[in-house]
Amino acid sequence: MQQLAVLLRDSRALAALAVPLALTQLAQVALTTTDTVMMGLLGTEALAAGGLALVIFNQLRTMGVGLVTSVGNQVAAAGARAEQSGQADEGAAAESTDAGTAEIRGLVRAALAVATLAGFAGAVLMVLIGQAATLLGQAAAVADRTQGMLAALAPGLLPCLWFQAIRQFTVGMRRPQALLQITLASVAVNAALNWGFIHGSFGLPRLGLTGIGIATSSVYLLSFLALYASARRDAQLAPLLSLRFWRADAHTVRRLLRLGAPIAATYGSEAGFFSVTALLAGGFGAAALAAHTAVNQLIYIVFQIAVGLSHAASINVSRELALGNHTAARRIKNTALACGAAVTALVGIPYLAAPHLVLRPYFDPNVQADQQGLHIAGGLLVIVAVLQVFDCAQNIGVGLLRGLDDTKGGFRITLIGYWAVGLPVGWLFAYPLGAETRGLWLGLLCGLATTAVLLLRRYTIALNAKTVSATAVAAAAA
Repeated sequence: MQQLAVLLRDSRALAALAVPLALTQLAQVALTTTDTVMMGLLGTEALAAGGLALVIFNQLRTMGVGLVTSVGNQVAAAGARAEQSGQADEGAAAESTDAGTAEIRGLVRAALAVATLAGFAGAVLMVLIGQAATLLGQAAAVADRTQGMLAALAPGLLPCLWFQAIRQFTVGMRRPQALLQITLASVAVNAALNWGFIHGSFGLPRLGLTGIGIATSSVYLLSFLALYASARRDAQLAPLLSLRFWRADAHTVRRLLRLGAPIAATYGSEAGFFSVTALLAGGFGAAALAAHTAVNQLIYIVFQIAVGLSHAASINVSRELALGNHTAARRIKNTALACGAAVTALVGIPYLAAPHLVLRPYFDPNVQADQQGLHIAGGLLVIVAVLQVFDCAQNIGVGLLRGLDDTKGGFRITLIGYWAVGLPVGWLFAYPLGAETRGLWLGLLCGLATTAVLLLRRYTIALNAKTVSATAVAAAAA
């Protein structure tokens, strides 16, 4: 009974940060969900081409986000140290506050510098990938439309990563509330711009599928400007926020890159895992790729809840370790996993009970061209109901390790889980065993399950080692 009470108390504490983050993630994924639904209105070929473009964009965006993700942990730890120092010595409180302010401001500048470099590099790479779409095994018509979509999405990557840099700063400061309001507004703006550019409404040019990419890029720019303006109006955040990334301290930039590069590689490893699977699904035809796109979007929606839990758990672990609370850091893992399991199990019920209803936004069962894609996607939902539990657990595991500043370990584990286990198993089921798209998703399931087990095991071992080390230091000091 006492353990249940502790779990409920810890869950409420975790939810205070996780819920705004998860809702923000869900609102943010509504951008790509809106894009995907409107692609479906343009036909199966447009959904296949646009879906492939979004997979590539998300691959590069996710890696760019990984480069600045550690900023939240660094800001949280800096704030906790300043708070603890001020409490220990009231006379040093002002000096500690000034030092903390300078450190956090330097972290923000460095994050924006890293985001700028990643944004430019990613945009160029996106255009080059678009030029090579026909070499990736896609049909010529699909490849041509994918190229146009990628060219339209590329300019949006830079403001998207600027937004993420400031977002990590606000999360580290435990003030993420404005994120939700801004992201909800961006969903409405995105839907209106999508419709306008697709059909030539509201005085906008009629651009079809490419217009969806232009609308999305525009929304990323507007979202960044709105978040920056909101932070400048916040009395606690404004003194710490500096956009002068060209004045970033080189040592701080290198520190963020040292921590962020493995996170980017980890995110890229997972996104690449799904990207390669999408390319393989495209080899089974447009209907298979459309089904993969629709189901992948459903996974992407649920994944955002896991992201919220992962970020909240990661920030709390960084804070508790900075304060020396190793027992609390250990409980955070159990709390986050329990919350994740409950949510994913609940979401999986309609996948099994009403698959056609879940897939209705993407396919029209009364249209003959959509029926094959609907049939394939319906079969995949059975696998997805189990897969998303492990997907959530492995995402939480990555966040927990990030809280320990162990970013390299997470990357090495994803290489094993995704590429040494998941992809070979998926290929085996899809080709030699003839399961095609369903076989690819069985590979995804095996890869994510392996990754989750290894990540959580590493966190437990690493935290125990830190606890023993801290105990030994305290004993020596006594």
